[in-house]
Amino acid sequence: MTKILITTSSFETKEALEKLRVQNFEVVLNPHKRKVTPEELRELLPGVIGLIAGTEKIDRGTMKNSQLKVISRVGTGTDSIDLVAAEELGIAVRNTPDAPITAVAELTLGSLLSLLRRIHQMNHDLHIKTWDKKMGVQLAGKTVLIIGFGRIGKYLAKLLEPFKVKLLTVDSAIQGISLKEALPQADIVSLHMSGSQQVLGKDEFLIMKDGVYILNVARGGAVDETALIESLKTGKVAGAWLDVFSEEPYSGPLAEFPQVILTPHIGSYTKECRTCMEIEAVDNLLKCFLR
Repeated sequence: MTKILITTSSFETKEALEKLRVQNFEVVLNPHKRKVTPEELRELLPGVIGLIAGTEKIDRGTMKNSQLKVISRVGTGTDSIDLVAAEELGIAVRNTPDAPITAVAELTLGSLLSLLRRIHQMNHDLHIKTWDKKMGVQLAGKTVLIIGFGRIGKYLAKLLEPFKVKLLTVDSAIQGISLKEALPQADIVSLHMSGSQQVLGKDEFLIMKDGVYILNVARGGAVDETALIESLKTGKVAGAWLDVFSEEPYSGPLAEFPQVILTPHIGSYTKECRTCMEIEAVDNLLKCFLR
């Protein structure tokens, strides 16, 4: 039997697993139940010809010293994979760009509403028997900047339409307003671009409105955490929601701020989305082997 390694922190779609076993693949699941380190990945790769991957780093050295033929991402981004090396080594790379759209956009909208109305803070208070009404603000009429206007950004824009917001978009692939022009206008900044580059650093926070809200469901490195913390302390940033972090699991200083919502990288973590992504990732892998 030939091995297929699945490195996502969880993989629960029985239909997808059965598709692999029917083709006589030996399936190896992630024993760590979290994002694997490069060292852990290399330890798991001997005998593996197909990898169903999470967001772990997959570099040239790892691929060169493996028997990999296919890397199939459960999710959209492929920035954690050295794509140039994969092409040179003859390793096919696939992803599932459509499956997470609804789940991620819905979570973004829900987290935004919680931030604005401070629902998470009052929920915490009531759980410790404290009755404390906190004043919030409405979404209606606000200026929302979406950075990264791809599939998820476009769907989020549709969800925002009933709230009659003013929408600004910045995308490197689309001509339009620049980030420098957009940031001073925005009441809310929501990050949805691909890639691992930093987008919001010290200089960007300086030109934002006072009382801005920041949402990041893109990549952990997209926001300078030190600059964000300073802006939270001064009130420049009224609240933030982060679902992604440079190091995961996250246990850093943002946890000390009650006006910050932190979620453990759950953008695509709905039953419907996970099932769709896991089946699609397996189908993508099998197509490469069975064509």
